Parts: sequence; C-alpha cells; structure tokens
Amino acid sequence: MNHLRKIYCRTFQTVFKIALPFLPYRKPKIVNSVKALPEVIQKKKCSKVLIITDAGIQKLGLTCRLEKALDRAGIPYCIYDKTVANPTTDNISEALTLYLDEGCDCIIGFGGGSSMDCAKAVGARVVKPKQSLAKMKGILKVHKKLPLLMAVPTTAGTGSETTLAAVITDAQTRYKYPINDFCLIPRYAVLDPKVTLSLPPFITATTGMDALTHAVEAYIGNSTTYGTRKDALLAVKLIFENIDTAYENGSNVDARRNMLHASFYAGCAFTKSYVGYVHAIAHSLGGEYNVPHGLANAVILPMLLEAYGKKIHKKLAHLAIAAGIADKDTPYEEAAARFIQAVKDMKKRFGIGDQIPEIRETDIPKLAHYADKEANPLYPVPVLMNAAELEPFYHMLMSEPDETDKSKFNEERSE
Repeated sequence: MNHLRKIYCRTFQTVFKIALPFLPYRKPKIVNSVKALPEVIQKKKCSKVLIITDAGIQKLGLTCRLEKALDRAGIPYCIYDKTVANPTTDNISEALTLYLDEGCDCIIGFGGGSSMDCAKAVGARVVKPKQSLAKMKGILKVHKKLPLLMAVPTTAGTGSETTLAAVITDAQTRYKYPINDFCLIPRYAVLDPKVTLSLPPFITATTGMDALTHAVEAYIGNSTTYGTRKDALLAVKLIFENIDTAYENGSNVDARRNMLHASFYAGCAFTKSYVGYVHAIAHSLGGEYNVPHGLANAVILPMLLEAYGKKIHKKLAHLAIAAGIADKDTPYEEAAARFIQAVKDMKKRFGIGDQIPEIRETDIPKLAHYADKEANPLYPVPVLMNAAELEPFYHMLMSEPDETDKSKFNEERSE
C-alpha cells in the first residue's frame, strides 16, 4: 500500500477510535430462553411477529418451542424460512413483503448469522422503504429506530445477535457488503443452549472458530478499548475451554451455553473494535462462491496471524495466556507461536482443511479488490495491505505452498 493511502487509512481509524466513547453502542439485553420472549413482546405492546429463519432450522424443528410459547400467549406470528447462507437482497425483499402483507410490527431473527442479518436488513427496509439496501451500505446510513428486533442464535459463532452489522449479498452481482448502524443492534439476545443441541459437530466447530476469529481480530487490531479487550479475552478463554466438549458431545448443555456466551462476548468485542483481513477475505469468498463464513474464517485465520508477524506477538501472547497455553513468563514470540499452532491444531482436530477449493484463479483480482474495498480504511488492522498485497492469500488458499514459499511470504508481510 502506498504511503499516502496508509496515512489516510490510519487517520480515518484514529478519528474513529477517538470517537468510540461518544458513539451510542449498546449491548442487547440477554434472555436465557425462547419461552421468555412472549412476555417481552407483550411488554413492548407488539401485535404480530415475523420470525425470520431458514429451511434447515425449520426442518430440524428448532422453532417449535418458540411457536408453542407464542401460541400459549395468544401472540400471532408468521414465518419466513427461505433465508440462504450469505442472505441476498432477494431474501430481504421477500421477507419484507411478508412483514408488510401480514401486518407485523416486530421481528425475530432465528438461526445463524444469515437469519439474523436478514432480520436486521428487513428492519432497515421497514423504516426506510424508499431506500435500497445498496444505498445503506457502509456506516450510519440507516439512523432510524427499527421495529422491536430480537435475535435467537442457533449457532455459537456469528455474534450477530450483538452487532451493528448486517452483511448482505447482491442477488445479481454476488457482491457482498456490510450495512453498519447502531440501530441494527438487536434489543434482545436469546442465549438458549437448547436450540443449539442438534447442531452437527462440523458446524459446531466452524461456527465456534468463527467466534474465535471475531475475538482474535478484535483484540489484535488498533482500535481496542478496555471493555473490548476484556470481552475478547473472556471469549477466547471460554472457547478454548468448551469447543472440544461441544464438538464431541453436542448434548452437553453447559458447553453449549458457554459457547453461546463466548460468541456473545466476541460479538461485543468486534462490534466496537472491528475485525480485519480474515473477515474481508472470507466475505469475498462467501459472496462469490457461497463459502460458509465460519468455515472460511477458520481456514484463513492462522494464515493471516502468521503474515502479520511480530507486530502482533505481544497481543497473541495475551490471548495465549487466556487460552491456557502460555503464562506471563513465556516470551512473546514463543507464546504467539503457541497460539497460532493451537489454532492449527484445533482446525486439524475438527477436520478443517487449509484450502478453499472453489476459488478460481481468474477471480482472484476481483476478490482481492472486494476485500480491499471492505477493509480499507475502516478495519484497524495491524498491518495495512492493498488489493495487490491481498492477492497472494487467495493463491495460498488454492494450493498449499511449500515451506520455503511460506517462509518467504511471511517474511515479506512482516517487514
């Protein structure tokens, strides 16, 4: 990245960091069971609920407990269950039509990050009916109070129940972009472990590593606060203590609950301190090839941590201590290496590879451009990179370079 653009990016990020204490961030109120939602809905004097979910959630019957609770309370509802991974503008349009036709006045996003992002975007369109989602892209373009928005995560990973972001894919161009505004933060987050019990082991692993990526990228960035550092460290601790148990024994309610709380804290960390190039690259792959976001993050994370080099050794050492794989006397470089290796070992235990086979070489310039456009200047990354500097990561994801190539690449990135 050229010198002038670096100055622009760092200046932008510094101004944003200075403004952080004055911005209207808030944490959603935590609800421990879907059975408590009817009381919330009645208290807010809402009359009809739109539940936004996906076909897989419906097929598993995960919304049944919520539906029964609403029925018992006499609260009418309708369900939109066509949300796809990486929700599209078509999804939002269809769900919005259902919301309006059915006379709904509150929304529940029920599922993974895709369902919650779809719910947020529908809420944004409800309050800004004449504005397209594309015109809301970026920061603070919604700025209107949404209908009552509640989030029920069925995976412990996305953290979308805590964040001000909705990531949407244009149905025609496949371009994936975020909408960021404080009003998109759900009012209530339902951390109910029972809705996660049927989650398959591989999805448990990839969504758990998605939460880990949120915590790590928030922590190693340049816009942290005392609160986000605390949240990120707690998330890392909970993930390292519980993810293997949740993976091996999905019916363990305590592990599932702890992973939900880890995802929540990681979400609180990155909604203020933002993420980095792992997410930017993952979003480009999700938009172009529909690669599941958690899987993409898990594959990419150790690669970027190595590429950042010594710039993040001290911070990775703190994360290693939180993870229980280093202590305060461990040299920073050694602790950082342990942490990166622990992430690689975690991937191996869960059967997560090092490649994204969908990538086509001819797409790489476009993908790198998307990642550059998303990340710069917003993401306060430890080392700035432009599209040309991001391209080699896509090549690495296509085929594993030999150790000599990897060493050379990492040396270049850390200079």
